[in-house]
Amino acid sequence: MSVIAADARLSPRATTRAHAVVRRRRYLSFVGTVVLSFALVVWTLLPIYNMILISLEPEGDVFTDHIWPRVASGESFRGVLTQGHWYLEHFWRQFGNSLYMGAWVTFLTLAIGTLTAFSIGRMRIRHGWLVSNAALMTYVIPASFLAIPFYRIMQNYGLANNLWSVIAALVAFATPYAFFVFQEYGRSIPIEVDESARIDGASPIQVYYRIYLPLMAPALVAVGTYAMLLAWNEYLYQFLLLSSKSSMTVPVALAQFLNSDQSPWNYMMATAIIYALPPVAVYYAFRRRMTAGLTMGGVKG
Repeated sequence: MSVIAADARLSPRATTRAHAVVRRRRYLSFVGTVVLSFALVVWTLLPIYNMILISLEPEGDVFTDHIWPRVASGESFRGVLTQGHWYLEHFWRQFGNSLYMGAWVTFLTLAIGTLTAFSIGRMRIRHGWLVSNAALMTYVIPASFLAIPFYRIMQNYGLANNLWSVIAALVAFATPYAFFVFQEYGRSIPIEVDESARIDGASPIQVYYRIYLPLMAPALVAVGTYAMLLAWNEYLYQFLLLSSKSSMTVPVALAQFLNSDQSPWNYMMATAIIYALPPVAVYYAFRRRMTAGLTMGGVKG
């Protein structure tokens, strides 16, 4: 009311001038937002465009000075799909290794995370807080510092050059985060739902499968996507623990392109683009549920 009264006391010319200042500020704010958004979009898409540009070159050159290929060619993509280059002799086997590893890391992370969160949060086992604190402590030491100990452990257990060595390492790193998200999201589910099911004769396993997991669907999608992307993009542990071309994954195989004096950059960029398509498709297929899972976990925390 005081603003309206003050505005009424102003002369028509002053009122017009004040409205013009407000409109100018809004316009400048809008222009600034558009410019900043455009700069961010260019900054984000420029590397991707450069990858596409190099992949379309007949002979890829990373130091290109033009914005469109002089002679656009899809030979590099054809070479990747048909394994036509000697660096790509095992591409589909390596791609299958990546899918295998990503699927198992996702499944084991979800299984261990949900079972742990269900046991502590819903069944309320004794001393469950010890598990929570222990899971938190796993992130005190960076994963890169544990690479050599993991390598020695896998050597001792005979798992060197085995996909399961990488799967075990990545599950160990992804599970604590999964447990935290599931624990926080589970607090939004009333415990009375479980109690009603148990009164009707449901066992804990039935409550877990028929009530807990369906209600946790957004969190499952969020954590599953995270675990899959972690396994899909991880390089250090795959590089240390996988040595033969038949057991390698695509990220490790891509590094082999840099071993020669003249690296086939067009094949390398085409391989990277094809390899990036599955996680992009998964993200856009489940982005709404993933956002719901992450935000719910953050709000309830």
